[in-house]
Amino acid sequence: MEMLRRLEPLALVIMFLGALNWGILGITGGETNVLAEIFGTGTVIDVLYVIVGLSALVFVPRLMDTFHLGHGPHPRGV
Repeated sequence: MEMLRRLEPLALVIMFLGALNWGILGITGGETNVLAEIFGTGTVIDVLYVIVGLSALVFVPRLMDTFHLGHGPHPRGV
């Protein structure tokens, strides 16, 4: 778990860049993909998308802890 905490700053930067790319894609109607323009198409861009997705998964334990998921019964008793 400590290893994941050390990766969080890097994962946050990668997620931020991925979010900016998706935002630009949304604004331009899918015409401008900044990552594809920088790195080209093919395997490299696919690997970059996987890295962005994995960086988001680094934050799943923190999200679960924030929402108290997996800590026993539901607090409302439902």
